Amino acid sequence: MKFPILSDIASTEVISVNIEDSTSKAIEQMLMHEHRHVVVIGENCNYIISIINILDLKEKKITLETPLSNLKLQEIPSINKNKNVLDAVEYLSDNVEYICVTNDDGSIYGILTHTDITSNIDPETLMENYRLQDFLTLGHKMKWVNKNEKISDLISDMVDSAYDNVIVVDDDLKPIGILTTKDIMMLIKTQTDLNVAVKAHMSMPVDSIHKNASIKEAVNFIKKKHYKRVIVVDDDGKLTGIISQKELISLTYSKWVILMKEYQEELCEINSLLLNQNKEYENMAFTDSLTGLYNRRKFSDLYLSSFLAFKQRHNEMSLIMLDIDHFKKVNDSYGHDVGDEVLVKVAHTLLKSFRNIDIVCRWGGEEFIALLPTASLDNATILAEKIRVHIEELEIDLVGHISASFGVAQVSEDDEMQKVINRADKALHLAKESGRNCVKTQNDI
Repeated sequence: MKFPILSDIASTEVISVNIEDSTSKAIEQMLMHEHRHVVVIGENCNYIISIINILDLKEKKITLETPLSNLKLQEIPSINKNKNVLDAVEYLSDNVEYICVTNDDGSIYGILTHTDITSNIDPETLMENYRLQDFLTLGHKMKWVNKNEKISDLISDMVDSAYDNVIVVDDDLKPIGILTTKDIMMLIKTQTDLNVAVKAHMSMPVDSIHKNASIKEAVNFIKKKHYKRVIVVDDDGKLTGIISQKELISLTYSKWVILMKEYQEELCEINSLLLNQNKEYENMAFTDSLTGLYNRRKFSDLYLSSFLAFKQRHNEMSLIMLDIDHFKKVNDSYGHDVGDEVLVKVAHTLLKSFRNIDIVCRWGGEEFIALLPTASLDNATILAEKIRVHIEELEIDLVGHISASFGVAQVSEDDEMQKVINRADKALHLAKESGRNCVKTQNDI
């Protein structure tokens, strides 16, 4: 499930004023662009001024030439445009209607509203058996009034409760119209008498949706009608509740968050299993199952990377090959299980004897190979001799003592891997021909 990126859904046509501008300029911008809110750009943060704020000033008889910096405006949160919708939902609390979407440098990219979020909700993700009537208690923030109530009596209540609209009902509680703060602003601008019944200036008709409608149907309804709320009625057409965009978003994304959390937990578990399997498969592909040493394939890969570093740094590098003496006789006399025990003990001896930077590999059968970065031919020969002694000192059940023969070669910058191995192999054969249990180098060939 993929959530849309904020830069793709935010409204980039931002209507704004400066914090030092007057309130009257904010009103001009609202009316000119038919917006209920205007962004106020401050020095370190941004604010929002709404029609509710203007009505509050009128109630308190504060002059409209007052600078916006003198008003107590609501600060609006900011979020980077590269975040997704899910990152923004947590900001849309009861007191936050807008979010500033910012560029990487902190400048305003756009504004994110409930409408932007709702327009990008996929109703298919919702449970279709969720009905509006199950959530009507959420609509406590909406207000309805009788058609005969006076507009002048509503203003204080709308300011105190931050309502941006009221639903108008008749005497039978059937919704017949709506009055918004924008309507009131226009009445104030035209100096219309507000001491009249709401029905005189309400917008009508008003669309409603049945309480048995699903959340999916409600979201589609809002998208189609471009509304900010759904008015819910019963079988008789009477008002049973009002649910805002915000509450639908909360329902929708709560479900999405639950699903995403479940998916994330499942994916984490799957990824963990796959990671463990990949490590297991990698070990199987690159290590010898008996001794745990690298196999030929892995040795070739590591040789190439070591050779590249060797050429770049112009230092030294050597290679050692060794073969367990008379190993066929061990297998023939004691069986392959004992032969495997010999191979494992030799492998452990090699791991303890070589440095951490050395690359040790079972080359095949009873033959082993090691690459020694930064080691000269002389140093590699000294190490080979020490390992020869360690192997000779091993005591293995039934078999007793064993020995090994060694061939050492130095890597040069124009060498291919096989050429170095061939020189070490020739030195190893010389050690075999010289009576075994000894070390020979490419200089002895």
